[in-house]
Amino acid sequence: MYMILRDIKAVVKRYHVKLRSWIIIVLACAISGCATSGKSAPSMQVASFTDNSAEAADNDDFDLLEDDFAEQTVKVTDPLEPFNRTMYHVNDTLYFWVVKPVSQAYMGVIPEPVRLGIHNFFNNISTPVRFVNCLLQGKGEGAGTEFHRFTINTTIGILGFGDPALDQYGLEPVREDLGQTLAVYGLGDGFYIVWPLLGPSTVRDSIGKIGDWFLYPVSYVEPKEAAIGISAVRYTNESSFYLGEYEAFKSITIEPYVGMREAYIQYRRKKIQE
Repeated sequence: MYMILRDIKAVVKRYHVKLRSWIIIVLACAISGCATSGKSAPSMQVASFTDNSAEAADNDDFDLLEDDFAEQTVKVTDPLEPFNRTMYHVNDTLYFWVVKPVSQAYMGVIPEPVRLGIHNFFNNISTPVRFVNCLLQGKGEGAGTEFHRFTINTTIGILGFGDPALDQYGLEPVREDLGQTLAVYGLGDGFYIVWPLLGPSTVRDSIGKIGDWFLYPVSYVEPKEAAIGISAVRYTNESSFYLGEYEAFKSITIEPYVGMREAYIQYRRKKIQE
């Protein structure tokens, strides 16, 4: 569940940008409509365009707006929409009745420095996922960064509970996964699907999650109940950092299901392009 909340944080930021973009586009269309219909727009002072740098800046802004508008048209098929809507509402209910209360209780017991250390630990042991996918994508520099991060954090960072690789050496984690790797090799999204607990995905990303699970050390913990318990701790710990993000997302969408679907696809497309 933490993965959903983490992605939503990035999505919410982009969604605000896109809402502003739509407003600008609508206003531009309204103004141009007045001009073509012969109606006069309110009088205003027109700035001189003799400053080439200002004109270039305006063109750059328009290009960015065009790119943003193009992203709005990214679509993915949703043949399982009735099932997906049901799973969306199941996850929505689980969030408010289980995930949020448990995370709030967890926050009340575990201080933030400890929670941050737990986050760092799980991030460190998931290095194989990022390292292998960097190699598969031909990102040798990224693979080297992940190797150095793991070495530094496992030793100086005391089994990864600290993150001196970032704090002292400025080495950011290279967040690659198998879903992104499959996209690099030309595999399309497939159709959209919402999984219980795991949330939004596509056929390609679902296959990727299965592959990444085999690269994740916790998947080999025995008995399986212990592995599930460890994963539950990880998800609860991560979600404790993102409480309120889901509510913020819902507050800016007219149709939360559609908003979540479009935001997820745009978010994943952005990650693939990076």
